Amino acid sequence: MRYTGLINHYKDRLPVDENTKFISLGEGNTPFIRLENIPALLGKEVDIYVKYEGLNPTGSFKDRGMTMAVTKAVEAGSKAIICASTGNTSASAAAYAARAGIKAFVLIPEGKIALGKLAQAMMHGAVIIQIKGNFDDGMRLVKEVADHAPVSIVNSINPFRLQGQKTAAFEIVEELGDAPDYHCLPVGNAGNISAHWMGYKEYQQDGKAKKTPAMVGYQAAGAAPFAKGEMVDNPETIATAIRIGHPQSWDLAHKVEKESNGWFDAITDEAILAAQKLLTEQEGIFCEPASATSLAGAMIDIKNGKIPEGSTIVCTLTGHGLKDPDTAIAQCTNEMILINPVMDEVKNAILNNM
Repeated sequence: MRYTGLINHYKDRLPVDENTKFISLGEGNTPFIRLENIPALLGKEVDIYVKYEGLNPTGSFKDRGMTMAVTKAVEAGSKAIICASTGNTSASAAAYAARAGIKAFVLIPEGKIALGKLAQAMMHGAVIIQIKGNFDDGMRLVKEVADHAPVSIVNSINPFRLQGQKTAAFEIVEELGDAPDYHCLPVGNAGNISAHWMGYKEYQQDGKAKKTPAMVGYQAAGAAPFAKGEMVDNPETIATAIRIGHPQSWDLAHKVEKESNGWFDAITDEAILAAQKLLTEQEGIFCEPASATSLAGAMIDIKNGKIPEGSTIVCTLTGHGLKDPDTAIAQCTNEMILINPVMDEVKNAILNNM
C-alpha cells in the first residue's frame, strides 16, 4: 500500500476520525540509520542510530507536528494559521497552509534566520513579519494576537503538534524492536523531547516496547535555559534552530527529565559544528547545526562514561543541512580546483589529491 503520511498510517493513535480531512505531504517514515564509522572513532562499544528528520517534506521534524496542527485547524474552520519561528516552523507552516489552501502568517527574528528556511517560507507564499527582537518576543506576540485576530497558533503550544511528533518514537521502536537505552535530542522550545516521551510511553503501555529510554536534551551553550536552570533573555548560538531562551514546554520537559531519568546539558558552538562536519564526512549524513547538537552531546557523554558502553543510542537529527548552507560552507577548508577542460589536467588534479 502506498504510504500517504503519518496521520493515515497512525490514525488509530491520533485524534482524528473518519470525517477528518488529512492535510499531508507524505511526512514521517524517515530514514533510521546506524552509524558505522563514528563509534569506532570514539573507541567505545556502543550502537548509535540517527533518526534523519531532515528528509521530511520541508526538511525538518516540524512536518510531523504541522500535519496534525493544520489538519485540526482546518477541521475547526480556520482560514489562517500563525507561528513564531527561528526558521523551520515557518517553512513547515507555510507549506502545509499552501497544501490546505489557507493563509500562513509567520513572525521571524530580523536577521536571525537561515536563508534556506526563509526561502521556503517565501516561496510557499507565507506573509512574513520580521520583528526587531528574538524568537521569544515573537512567541509572546503570537500568543497575544491570537486573542484578537482569526488565526490558529501552530507553534508547539498547540497540543496537536505534539501528537504528530510522537510518531517518531513509534517508528524508532518499530525499527529497533524496542525502545533504545538513550534518546538524545537537540532542545530549543522543548516540544519535541516531550512528544517523543509521549510516544515511547504509549508504546510501552500497549506492549509494543518493553522499556522507555532515558531522554537526554542537549542545548547550545549560549541558549541553554534547561542546563542552567533558568530562562535566558538574550540567547545566542550558531545553531539558529535552537536559539531560544524562554522555551514554551518548560514544565513538560522537566517532567520528562525526571520521569525518564534523563538530563539536560549545554554544548559549545565549536563542538556542535565539529559534530556536524564529522557526521557529514564520516557517515555521509548532512544535517543543520542544531541537529548535530544531539550527536555532539552524545559523543561527549559516551567518552566520559555517562552513557555506558553496551548502550543503544538514538540521536534525532532535526533538520537537513541545506537549511543553512552559509554556515556549512564557512566550515569547509578545501578549496575548489580550477583547471582547463583537458584530460591531463583532470588526471593531475585527481592524482595530486588522492
